[in-house]
Amino acid sequence: MGILDRLSHRFDFSHDSRKMKKLKELQTVEIKVKIDCEGCERKIRRSVEGMKGVSSIDIDPKQHKLTVVGYVEPRKVLSRVIRRTGKHAEIWPYVPYGEVDHPYAPGVYDKKAPPGYVRNVMNDSKASNLARASSTEVKYSTAFSDENPNACAVM
Repeated sequence: MGILDRLSHRFDFSHDSRKMKKLKELQTVEIKVKIDCEGCERKIRRSVEGMKGVSSIDIDPKQHKLTVVGYVEPRKVLSRVIRRTGKHAEIWPYVPYGEVDHPYAPGVYDKKAPPGYVRNVMNDSKASNLARASSTEVKYSTAFSDENPNACAVM
């Protein structure tokens, strides 16, 4: 998809301008898939290697994480991994610990999450209400905070 391809599409009058394909962007797709052994790792790598637009593949067996970088669509990579390997796979559901306001709220903390990660619930409307602090929770947590000069000093 170099500059010559773009120019040839601009000045080629045989194509209808409404039917031009939208150019794909370079993106990183992270997928959670169970990886038990080196054979599973090899099977997952081979399932994605042949895809058009894939630049690099990184597999982390400890975190059960597949990272694909390239000009690909996330849903196509996910469906290909599921179809070719026969394993259950999903888009990476975790975010770093520091990005969530209340990481120990119900629905956010996940025991199966890798170290330093919690479940991403900000896109889920049911669970995101649980992850936000209520006004009473904020009131009680600030009442006993060390940063509050009027905090209770009973210890």
